[in-house]
This record gives sequence, C-alpha cells and structure tokens, in this order.
Amino acid sequence: MAFVDQVKINVKAGNGGNGMVAFRREKFVPNGGPAGGDGGRGGNVVFVVNEGLRTLMDFRYQRKFKAKNGGNGAIKQMTGRGADDLIVQVPQGTTIINNETGAVVGDLVAPDDQLIVAHGGRGGRGNIHFASPKNPAPEIAENGEPGEELEVRLELKVLADVGLVGFPSVGKSTLLSTVTSAKPKIAEYHFTTLVPNLGMVRLDDGQDFVMADLPGLIEGAAKGIGLGFQFLRHVERTRVILHVIDMSGIEGRDPYDDFEKINRELQAYDPDILKRPQIVVANKMDMPDAEAHLAQFKQDLAGDQLLAQTPEVFAISTLTHQGLTPLLQRTAELLAQTPKFPVKEDAETLKTVEYDFKQTPDFTITRDTDGTWVLSGEKLEKLFKMTDVTHDESLLRFARQMRGMGVDSALRDKGAQNGDTVKIDDFSFEYMA
Repeated sequence: MAFVDQVKINVKAGNGGNGMVAFRREKFVPNGGPAGGDGGRGGNVVFVVNEGLRTLMDFRYQRKFKAKNGGNGAIKQMTGRGADDLIVQVPQGTTIINNETGAVVGDLVAPDDQLIVAHGGRGGRGNIHFASPKNPAPEIAENGEPGEELEVRLELKVLADVGLVGFPSVGKSTLLSTVTSAKPKIAEYHFTTLVPNLGMVRLDDGQDFVMADLPGLIEGAAKGIGLGFQFLRHVERTRVILHVIDMSGIEGRDPYDDFEKINRELQAYDPDILKRPQIVVANKMDMPDAEAHLAQFKQDLAGDQLLAQTPEVFAISTLTHQGLTPLLQRTAELLAQTPKFPVKEDAETLKTVEYDFKQTPDFTITRDTDGTWVLSGEKLEKLFKMTDVTHDESLLRFARQMRGMGVDSALRDKGAQNGDTVKIDDFSFEYMA
C-alpha cells in the first residue's frame, strides 16, 4: 500500500431540520393554538482515531464527507429526529488544519482521541415559540441552522518514540530490521527507502519503544530538495533522535560533514528539533578504516557549536551486531527521562488564533451592472437561510431583523430608491424606504 501522509478534504455538517407551522385541530377544543414542532439537530462530523490505519490513503478516493440533516418538525409539537453524527476514522498521529486559515483544528495522538471538526446546525423553531398575546396564532417558523462546512488539510505525522535520521545508504533500514521485526526494503543504492518504516524494539528488561526510519534527508531537504521536506514533519513527534553516520568512508564523504549537514537541515525546518536528545550511531565499524574515521569524528565533534550539548557516540555494526545492546539500553534510558514535545503548529495556534478578535461585518452591499443591489455577509445570509419564505409572517420578521441590523439605512445611504431590486442569495425583493 502506498504511504500517503497529507491530503485535503471537504467536510460538511448536517443542517438542522425545519420548524413547522401547525395548529391544533381537535373536536371540542376551541382556540387550539399553534402546535408546530421544532426541527431536529443536524449531524456533526467527528474524526475518531483508528489504530488499525497507518496512512491517509483512503482519503485519496473520498474527498467529501457530509453528515445527514436533522428531521423536520411535525404536528402536535413533535420535534424532528436528530441526525446521527458522521464518524470519520483517521490514523493515530493525524493533525487537522483549517486549509483557509492555516489554524490547527485538532491533533489526534491518543488511541481514544476524537474531535468534532464541523458542528451540525440546530433545528429551527416551530410556531409554538412565536405565540404572543398580540399574535396568538403565528404563521412563523424557522428553517434549520446551516451546518458548518470547511476544507481541512490532514497531515499524518508518524508516532514513533525514536527516529533514525541520516544520509541515504548509511544503514538506517538495516538497523531497523536488525533490532525490530520490521522488514523494510534494503538495497545498496540511495533512496531505497521511500516511506517511513516503523518497528517495535523490545528489550530483555521489559522496556519497549517504537523506532522509525525517516527517509530522504539530504542537503537542501528543508527547501524541498530530494524527499526530505516531505518527511521532515515526522521528526516532530520523536522524542529521541538516533543520528546514523557511515564511518566506513567508502563513498568518499566526511562523517562529520554529513553529521553537520543533516543537523542544519533539521534546524532549518524547526530549530526546536535540535533541543531533543540526540545519539550519534557510528555505523559500519566492521570496515577497515572505520576506527580512524571515528577518532577524527570525535575530535571534530568536541568543537561542535550547533547542538546544545555534545551527543553521546555509540560505535556499532549492523552486520556483526556489535554495540547494539548498549545503544538500545541507553536509548531506553533517555526516553524515560524525556517528555513528549508539543507539535509545532500548536504553539502557533495559541499565539495567532486563540486571541484573534477581529470583527467581520454583519453584511456588505454591492451593486451589479444591471442595477440590482446585492446583500451578502455571513450573519445576514444565515438569518435568511433560517427564514421560511413560504409564509408572509416569516418574511415580515426577516424584514424587521434586517432593519434592526441597519440594512435599510445602509441601502438608503448608498443611493437605493423605492422600487429598486435587492437580492440575497437567489431571492429578490423590492426596496421600500
């Protein structure tokens, strides 16, 4: 199965059911009065973690998710049926982002996490709610409130305690297959690994942790070169980084130079990543010149200024299994001491979205080339959609609501004359000052 870790989808919650205009029609019951019931609630769109999912592949084939509308109200004050929520299953580790604003809607990382991404509309009120001494038999009812609709971007960030980073062909996949039961593709050429691979490490003392091979990091990855930018986001969830270095030198590269380049790519993507514990895994120590290269590497590492503290170095050979036990034991110890790190977007949302009090106008007025005045605006359009245009009293109520919002005076200030056509959505009426 292909690995898909980023998709855009459209979600639409259900509309509330319409309220009803009805009256009691019973023998021997004079002046029965209004008896129209309320509409039912529209269904929410709820994202739920499914631990059995590993990719977002299913969303490539279904991009639109719409919950059901609530049932309409009925006679004898009967409320319409509320719609069931639409459950959308996503893999553990999915971040939901509003594609229009860039704000993080939610982050589903625990096995039992769930989140309402789009709220269903409330049901419209029946005419029993509009009775008054002046109007004991109102022919007024509300349509249901529209459900929320938005386009969201889903990003899957692999949930792993330990992430393997390093240049291609340094032995990350071989290390993963040696210490876990994972079976990644292994070959002697660059970019053998095209997707993140995960495996479970189980130690003799009962400790265990999830390890991930994160592929494709090369120089320039943070700018989109190679596969690195596509998978750099997966490093965010890891708590300990194992930086695998090829100490054999058979490809003619300098081990310390490789180490520095990868760390600079991590820093360019997110400087906070370098704050988490990092262990240098000196691999291929079974090769002839590896010891000399390791000695020079340690000497260069002592003068490193990029990391907050000099990382520990463990010499290993995935071929002979040399040094693997001490490496895994030390990794488990660091994990026990290291808390989970927050996802990058969470902090940005707290700063830029939570305290955003910008006011949007209740309505706007424009004019078409044919002279028609066009009213728009989220609040005004919502009021119109909840107006039952089949009853004159409901339309009169909407006219009073518009006057209270200042629509009449705003049209007059812009030069509207009696008899001019005014349009809201697909509904037109004459302007009367």
